[in-house]
Amino acid sequence: MEDIIRRLLRIDCCAVSDAMDKLGLKDRVASGLEQRSTTRRIAGRVVTFRLVPAAEAPPATGSPRHLGTTAIETAEPGDVIVVEQRTGIDAGSWGGILTLGAKVKGVAGVVADGPVRDIDEARAYDFPVYCRALTARTARGRVAEVACNGPVTIGGVTVQPGDYVIADASGVAFIPAEEASRVLDAAEAIAGREAAMAKALLSGKPITEVMGADYEHMLREAHGERP
Repeated sequence: MEDIIRRLLRIDCCAVSDAMDKLGLKDRVASGLEQRSTTRRIAGRVVTFRLVPAAEAPPATGSPRHLGTTAIETAEPGDVIVVEQRTGIDAGSWGGILTLGAKVKGVAGVVADGPVRDIDEARAYDFPVYCRALTARTARGRVAEVACNGPVTIGGVTVQPGDYVIADASGVAFIPAEEASRVLDAAEAIAGREAAMAKALLSGKPITEVMGADYEHMLREAHGERP
């Protein structure tokens, strides 16, 4: 697992997206989840939780637990917490105390398909947050957690706990755990070819040659097509 994360952090979301296209793993990238607190790329194993309207949540049993706290306790250092809050309700799916708790635990960052609040605190803690929107409204009385470490839907992508995620300014890509090694092999090959193209440009080769037949061939390969 640690080797997979190290390899992910050396490439970017676009290379991973192209690799998954090449391998036929379509629609595994979520757009519109913006970098809100840092400009740092994150990658890690996924820990999930899902929120629903408070009125739809089953009655709580046992001691009350604040949303997100179970995910933080479950997470290992380097994991990324992924939150589904697709209720349409303007209410925070993540906040400042959760950010501090996750930072102390060594969590790599948060990806939330929904609003996040207390973003200034995340910036102060240098804690990466990717999310759909920002809000000042509390979750209390508005949304509630119904599942931790179950499947979630993020930007139309079904994500399982234990999958891998990479997030940067271009997007957020989710890699099924069982496909991680071959996705990385393909992504590293794509990134290597693009690095060679950049080197050729810097050496003075015309861009029409650099982005000519070889590049188009690479794109066809990336989309699973034969040249």
